[in-house]
This record gives sequence, structure tokens and C-alpha cells, in this order.
Amino acid sequence: MAMARSFLTADDSSPAALTDLCLTYVSQNLECFCVKRPDGSLRFREAVLFPQELADQLLAKMASEGLLNDSSVGVFRNCEYLRLRRACIRTARISAEAFQKALCPHRLLELDAARVNADLTIPDILQGLATNKYCQETLQRLVLTGLTMSSLEEPIQYRFSSLQALRSLSLANVDFYDSGLVDVCSLPRLESLDLSNTSVTNLSPLLGLKERLRSLTLHQLKRLEMSTAQLLGVIGQLEVLQHLDISDDKQFTSDVARQLLGQPGILPALVSLDVSGRKQVTDAAVKAFVEERPGMTFMGLLATDAGFSDFLSGEGNLKVTGEANETQICEALRRYSEREGFVREALFHLFSLTHVMEKPRPDILKLVVLGMKNHPATLNVQLAASACVFNLTKQDLAAGMPVRLLSTVTQLLLEAMRTFPNHQQLQKNCLLSLCSDRILQEVPFNRFEAAKLVMQWLCNHEDQNMQRMAVAIISILAAKLSTEQTAQLGAELFIVKQLLHIVRQKASQGIVDATLKFTLSALWNLTDESPTTCRHFIENQGLDLFIKVLESFPSESSIQQKVLGLLNNIAEVGELHGELMVQGFLEHIRTLLHSQEVEVSYFAAGILAHLTSRGEEAWVLSSNLRTSLLEQLHDVIMKWPPPDCEMVAYRSFNPFFPLLECFHTPGVQLWAAWAMQHVCSKNAARYCSMLLEEGGLHQLELVHTHPQTHTDVKLLAKSILESLQNHRARTGQPAPTHTSRRTPPQ
Repeated sequence: MAMARSFLTADDSSPAALTDLCLTYVSQNLECFCVKRPDGSLRFREAVLFPQELADQLLAKMASEGLLNDSSVGVFRNCEYLRLRRACIRTARISAEAFQKALCPHRLLELDAARVNADLTIPDILQGLATNKYCQETLQRLVLTGLTMSSLEEPIQYRFSSLQALRSLSLANVDFYDSGLVDVCSLPRLESLDLSNTSVTNLSPLLGLKERLRSLTLHQLKRLEMSTAQLLGVIGQLEVLQHLDISDDKQFTSDVARQLLGQPGILPALVSLDVSGRKQVTDAAVKAFVEERPGMTFMGLLATDAGFSDFLSGEGNLKVTGEANETQICEALRRYSEREGFVREALFHLFSLTHVMEKPRPDILKLVVLGMKNHPATLNVQLAASACVFNLTKQDLAAGMPVRLLSTVTQLLLEAMRTFPNHQQLQKNCLLSLCSDRILQEVPFNRFEAAKLVMQWLCNHEDQNMQRMAVAIISILAAKLSTEQTAQLGAELFIVKQLLHIVRQKASQGIVDATLKFTLSALWNLTDESPTTCRHFIENQGLDLFIKVLESFPSESSIQQKVLGLLNNIAEVGELHGELMVQGFLEHIRTLLHSQEVEVSYFAAGILAHLTSRGEEAWVLSSNLRTSLLEQLHDVIMKWPPPDCEMVAYRSFNPFFPLLECFHTPGVQLWAAWAMQHVCSKNAARYCSMLLEEGGLHQLELVHTHPQTHTDVKLLAKSILESLQNHRARTGQPAPTHTSRRTPPQ
């Protein structure tokens, strides 16, 4: 629960703490600071003395990030420089040998080994701790939740009773039997014991702790063979007990809760009682029980018939888990984050509340995230949680959520999509949450992985409403990917096929809708600087289809712009020029060149610029046609009015540089220079910086001073150079000493 508390108390609206950032960096780049021992384990290259608390935090960070293993845990063998006191290795994958060598030499006060891999058993841990006399005398807290005991046939040589200082022990979800309980109950200082979901049948040994046991958790004791009277007979003798948990999320029919609540004078020191999931619990009985014990601070009433009176609202000093109101539900999510059944129950009730929320509630979203983190493989939890996430982040609510919290929840949604690829409702919930401008545009997450998952969904489903959302998500994600990632994504043949299938459907129906526009945008972004994707497009009759789209929607400039933008990407690939050298196609492009819409004319011009840039020897049609197109290209560009806003976005200027070298075709140079001048004037911070980084300054100076450069091109080159000069004066960005532009596409 320590990790859960730190997550819930972290302030996601503020920058991450420097300590946390440093620990994350060291954890994720450990090998950079280390050398390997002969056995493969790591040790720090230099002996660096860590403050003791930081050593604990580094270990916990490595465990929570899934980075703690036999190799990495080796850094903790040096007890002089990395001193552990409160060791958390939750869910780590380490062997018994690595555990003993790295952790057992430390003077541990606490050890949390919940849900470590099955190779590290409870006897292994006890044996390791027995090698350190100091641990035996000072270890106060031990969490072994979800671990494995050795088989019944094997004699257990090392016992809990050797840990004489132990005050708190958790054995939840362990195959732990009566003989072990006898051993545990001989511990002289034990004050807190968790036996949830163990195989204990008889609790009578607890009487050995009756004078010191203050906390007892008996959640879901599935094999208990005691009658209610026998059970209460034992519990009733635990004189100093302050916390008792007899909850059960399996809805057993036992009336132990009803009888406990109705027994006057029992457990007078009790301040916390959990009977969640128990039958025959009433508000009246709970109220009488609490009033008899004025020091009560908590009642667990989730999945019972109680908790609906004002007395049990949970708003005051008495905290209550239940389903009657938001306060009770949130308390349940906070306290039961590791109990699958209760998390599911609480999320189910939370969902109905989140329908009507009008203000951002990051506090509640954090609780949902905690449930998702702790139960990644539980369908019902992920299903309810993803529905709650959508309600909590839909429309304007996402704008009020901290970016770091949204980043965490988005990664968890992707993990759920990966884990349950065939569950339609879960996939739908996740897509609904992902389809948010705030998340897609501003929140950091693995966009490449997201695009693949959404694409896989799109290929397997025909739901029209969801199809629109899926292609919208892909179109936005594709624009955010690196050139390499876009090429890798587009190289998957099924992706291009599926998107073309959607376009074909819409074209045959004569429908212009959001789905068609988003699909065209997705294809446009996926073909950007990706020759493989461009080839897939051509091989799957994409060109014929797009000509049909242009013919089907002659007055839809937004459709024309997207179609021509994609065809620009095709035209950048020299080896595909032959596919575009078709008289009818070029006549169509020539018509669009003269469009009154600058955005349409611009992209038509780009196609012609690329196709004519390779010279007469590469032109397979009439030379008169080429000459005519070049003249019209030049004339049209000179008539374009400056657009009011940035009408296109580029990942790189690399495709333009070969065009600037075409001194014998000034129309081609003019289009490239106009494009560069346009984006640099509208978004100088981004594009002037990009142009300098890619060696554009040298290229433009060459164009500006070259004797063959047309006057119109020179004027544009001069304008761009002035923009670059102003940008450098503002930012101090140096011009690279070498050009980094690529060779022209082949």
C-alpha cells in the first residue's frame, strides 16, 4: 500500500520532483553507470555513497518500473554505499540466490516482497533473512502477499518465529496453513497480521497474541472450518484489537458480521471494522455498534445493505466504504485497490456517478488509475475502469486534468486494448477515451503503439460510429509520429488496404463525411516520406480510386486538398513517377492547378513540380505538354495570394531541396521556395529552426546567388533568408557547418 499512497498523494499538476526524475533516469539507464561482474550482475562503476532514503527509493523505483532482476539487483550488494532499510521489491523477478546476495546482508527494518515471481518462495526469503542476525533482531515489517510456500511434503527448516522483532506480517493470498499459523502466533512482538485468502481452517492460535494483536485482517477466509460462535469466541478475546477486517467479496452466506455487530461489549478498543461483502448488515446495527465505541474512525460497508443513513455518510470523522455516495465509493477505491472484487464493485457504482460530473476530478481519476494498475489482467475491472475514464475525461473535462495523470491513464488504456483485443465493448471504451484532442495533441504516450492497436481494431470491426473515431485517431497519431515510425506503420500492407477500403466504400456511396475526411488524412500522413507506403498505395489501386474521388466530389475543396496532398507524397518518390505519367491524370491535375482555392492549387502544383523536376529525359509524355505545364505552374504560383493561416505542416524540408536545384525549370524552384517561405512566415519558431538544422541556409544562399536563378525565385529565396536571419537574431541558433540534407528520393 505504500506505493499506492505515494501515487495518490503525488501532485500531478506540478512538475515531477527532481529526485524522482533522477531515480527514474538511473533506473532506466543503469547499465550506463555500471560494469558487469563475472556472474552477470551489475555493480556501479564508481563507488557512490547514496543517502539511505535514496537507496530505498531507488530499489522501489526499479521494482515499480519492472526493472528489478537478477542482474540489476546486483548494485545493492554493496551495503556500504547503498544501505537499505525499507526494501520494496514488489512484483520483481529475482531468484532466491540474487535475493540472498543483494538484499539479505542489509540491516532491514522492512521488506515488502508482495507478488514477486514464483522462483522466490517464502522459505527462500526466510532462509535468506536467517543469514543475517541483525535482520532477525530488527526486521519489523514483512509483506509476503501472493507468494508461494513450499509443498506440504517439504519440511520447512526456517520459520517466522526466528524473526523476533517482527511487528507486522502480511500473508494475504498465500497457501498458508494451520501449522504455519501456530509458528506465527509465537512471535513475541507481533501486532498486525493479515491472513486474507489463506488456507487457514482454525484461528484458535491467535489467542497466543491476545494481549498484543492490534490489527487483524481476515478478508475472504475460504477454508475456515469454525462456526460463527467459535470464530467470535476467539476474536472476542483479542483484548487490544483496534482494527478488524472480516470482509468477503465472494458473498458467502455466513452471518458472522450480523452476530458481531449485535454482541454488546465485544472488542471495546476497536476503532476500525470492515464487514464489506457480508450479508444481513443493517444501518441500525452498525449505528448502535459505532455509538457504543465513540473512538471508531472507519466502517467498511461496501456490497452490504448498509451505509445509506446520514450517520454513515462518511463525510465526518467516521470514514465509510460503501456505495451510497461519492465519498463512500472513493474511500472504497482508495482502501481496496488490491482487492479485485471490491475494485470492480466500486467502479460499477462510480460509473453511474461520473455520468453527470461537470467539473474535472483528477482525484477520482487517480483512484480509477490505481485499480487499473493493480488488476491489468482482470477484464471486469478494466471494463468498468475504462468506462469511468471516458466519463471523467470526455469533452472539456480532459482540459482540467494534469498532463502526467492523463499520460498514465492513456498508457493503461493501451495496455487494456493489448490485453483484451477481442472484447468489443472494452475496445470501444478505450477508443472513446483516446478520441480526445487534449490527449492526442498534448499528452505524452506511445503514439506508435496506439496507432497500431487502433489500426488492428479498425481491421476487425465494421461499426460505423467507431470507425469514424478510429480513423480520426489514426490520422492525428500518424501526423505525430517520426518519419521512421510512420514508414514502419504504413509498411504494414493491411493498414493501407483497410484505409483504402473505407475510402472506396464512401466514394461508391457518394458520401462526404467525417470518416472519409479522417481516412484521407490518415493516408496522407502515412505516405509522408514513406516510399514503402506509397508503393502499397499504388499496388492496391489507390491512384485509380483517388482519381474517382476527385471526379465524385468536384466541388469539395477539403476532399481535393487531402487527395492532392497524398498524391504529392507519391510524386516525391522518383521510382513511382511512371505510375503518375498518365495523360488523363495530368489533365485532371492541370485543371485543379487553376482552382480558386489556394490550398487545392498549391498541392496540384506540387505534384506537377515533382513530376517535371527530373528533366526531359525522365518525361515519357509529350514534351509540349511538359513545357505547357511548367509555364502554367509558374504563372499560377505568382498569382497566389498569401494564405491567412498555415495551410500545411511538414516533418522535414528534405523533399524540397532537390527541387531547388532545378535551375532549368524555374517553375519547380518557385513552388519549392513558395512552400518554404509560406511555412517559415507562418510558424518561424518551428520551420526556421528546422530549415537551419537541415542545412537549408547554404542551399538558399546558393539559389539566391546563382546566375541562372529566375528573378521571381530570387525574391522568395531572399525573403526566406531574411526570416532565417531574424530567427537567428532572436534565438541565437547557429547555422550548421555542414549540410545534412538527404539525397533526392529515387
